[in-house]
Amino acid sequence: MRGTPKTISPWRRLICDLMHASMGVPFVSLSRSLHIRPVLEARASATSPAGWAAIFVKAFALVARDEPILRTVYTKWPWPALYELPKSVATVAIARIENGEECVLPQRIAAPEALSLAAVDAEIRRGKTAPVADVPMFRKIMRATRLPLPLRRLSWAIGLNFGRQRGNWFGSFAVSSVAAYGGGELHPITPGPFIVSYGLVEPDQTIHVVIRWDHRVTDAAPIARVLTRLEQVLNTEIAAELQAAVPKPVWAVRG
Repeated sequence: MRGTPKTISPWRRLICDLMHASMGVPFVSLSRSLHIRPVLEARASATSPAGWAAIFVKAFALVARDEPILRTVYTKWPWPALYELPKSVATVAIARIENGEECVLPQRIAAPEALSLAAVDAEIRRGKTAPVADVPMFRKIMRATRLPLPLRRLSWAIGLNFGRQRGNWFGSFAVSSVAAYGGGELHPITPGPFIVSYGLVEPDQTIHVVIRWDHRVTDAAPIARVLTRLEQVLNTEIAAELQAAVPKPVWAVRG
């Protein structure tokens, strides 16, 4: 059958490189429905609530602040080792349309546990709306994507396999979701070590969360505890920050 050859755009080339870098990572996944009534109520009362991506980025980073394993990556150079980062670095999958083509670019957010929810949300929104050239992570990743294939493979290998560079290029965890497009249980693939995905809020005030992780870094029991802790953080620290952002009512004083 005669078809039409098409050139692979830089945006699809990025995904090709990402999939190549993810090959061979022994991923395991664990999913659970989290009860989130307090954070739902706090978010409903906020005038301009943070998006769910920002909420999960900060919540996971708060858990990782007390769980060093969530800031640990597997590296191969100069020899196979586990490397603990001093702080979390999130990468958020940002859906965009560039030159009429749908694509996904990774927005990097360093130390989200130390930022306000509003600041995390602003970084994600900036990744959605700002020109690619104005977002440092986008500029860096697209420069690498435009290199010839041998140099691309080398740059990705350096970014993935030296501990210090791993945090600079790929971070300690990723957040990806299709909830904005109707939901579904997404099991994304990245170089790892941790990927968090979430679905739609259900009528019973739960939200389904999936964590995929590099089995070389940790096992299932710690991740099960992480999901429990994530539910607690959503309903306490995150809910409290959302509630604190609610403007106080102004009472008229009668003379």
